[in-house]
Amino acid sequence: MNREQLLERLARPATYDIAIIGGGATGLGVALDAAARGYSVVLVESHDFAKGTSSRATKLVHGGVRYLAQGNIALVREALQERTTLLRNAPHLAQPLPFVVPAYRFWETAFYGTGLKMYDALAGAAGLGGTEFLARAQVLDCLPTARPQGLRGGIKYWDGQFDDARLALALARTAAARGALLVNYCAATALRHEGGQVTGLVCRDQESGAVFELKARCVINAAGVWVDEFRQKDGEATGRPVHAMVAPSQGVHVVVDRDFLPGRHALMVPKTADGRVLFGVPWLGKVILGTTDTPRQDLPREPRPLRQELDFILHEAARYLARAPRPQDVRSVWVGLRPLVRPHGDNGEDTKALSREHTVLASRSGLVTVTGGKWTTYRAMAEDVLETCMGRGLIERTRAGVTTHLKLVGAPAAGGPLTPMSEAQGLHSYGSEAAAVLALPGADRELAPGLTEAMVRFAARHEYARTVEDMLGRRWRLLFLDARLADSLAQPVADILAQETGADPQLTAFRELASLYLQLPA
Repeated sequence: MNREQLLERLARPATYDIAIIGGGATGLGVALDAAARGYSVVLVESHDFAKGTSSRATKLVHGGVRYLAQGNIALVREALQERTTLLRNAPHLAQPLPFVVPAYRFWETAFYGTGLKMYDALAGAAGLGGTEFLARAQVLDCLPTARPQGLRGGIKYWDGQFDDARLALALARTAAARGALLVNYCAATALRHEGGQVTGLVCRDQESGAVFELKARCVINAAGVWVDEFRQKDGEATGRPVHAMVAPSQGVHVVVDRDFLPGRHALMVPKTADGRVLFGVPWLGKVILGTTDTPRQDLPREPRPLRQELDFILHEAARYLARAPRPQDVRSVWVGLRPLVRPHGDNGEDTKALSREHTVLASRSGLVTVTGGKWTTYRAMAEDVLETCMGRGLIERTRAGVTTHLKLVGAPAAGGPLTPMSEAQGLHSYGSEAAAVLALPGADRELAPGLTEAMVRFAARHEYARTVEDMLGRRWRLLFLDARLADSLAQPVADILAQETGADPQLTAFRELASLYLQLPA
């Protein structure tokens, strides 16, 4: 369905069971769960799907080792179960990954090993592999570029990794295949109220300026770090005061070449100089180093790193790698804002202490807000949201959720060959849809290693892509991997998109964005 058809459908008079604001992991997860149960669903997203936080994760599907250290057993157990579900339902986009914790002090192997054995125990049958104690030589075999001086041994354990933006697209397309109407670049601008109750929303197409009024029995606010904006609108309409529930935290990620961490094992540092966790993750042919946890008060669409954050990541990496990454080695640097849940009255100064769990609230007017959580638990979050909607009588209770065993678009047949995600992105990223990509014009014309003209056409025709950023940032992850190379491909990609969509592919805006991903803070 092309964009004109989507907007035509959006304009038809209808009362939806559920209207969703926000096309990130949470909103898309709710849309899929609701559509799979048979509800009529509409979702609008002001920018592109997963444009914000949901494309800027550390690419890990995990239970949360540091949450175990904090004693949050329930969160870890739930996430470990959901980890297995995600890996099963989208094996082309999420796969197991071995991690190594190098030990440089005599007590570290036993201390961290004990915790990771507990991690295994909590996973139970959902475990991906047992934790192993490694000798010094075994650590260097797994992490050839680990700093050898003082290395005593280490621990190997298993978690998962994924392609966040492409998983978001798979959720959107799977929901659409079950009848949901999802429209990106269509911003919710207001809530509709009748008799003190929320009865829908008003949205505006960002390309044409067309305004649509949508009626719905239940409106779900899944706008991530921006949920308080709509809670405030609801409060103003009903005359009730609203306290902010989100304390944003900034996470910075630095990308360098694979020769800094070759092989298929990730590096995990459980306690850096300031008590955080640091990862070095092989992903799509590069290595992601991160992340930070810095409070901020504003909510920019393109947050930028602070100098001390970049210095922190590079300094900590230098403590564990034989060759330390330097600023000139950075291929791309990007930032995500986490929607951490603020306890009532908290000033949000220490985001490491705030809740990583999700929260679902229903206002007196019936607006249901969900925020917090993490990618790994998106499916469980969606179930909790719908349970709240049914419990409040906003929608009729139907059959139980069916997403536990629901394969996402592109999931290959069980037992099919999979290319490790540590390798460069390629046709394998499309899973069972690879043949459909090969059938399009330009399948034999390569724009860059692994990227063909046909892939751009597929993104425009089937994956909601409208702009160069959509293609090179989220359908193909080059902006996040090598911003300079992405900039060099912007013109041919723009030409193909313009031909396919007839819309402005926003070439200049993308080039400005690519320069930001290369620009290191002063």
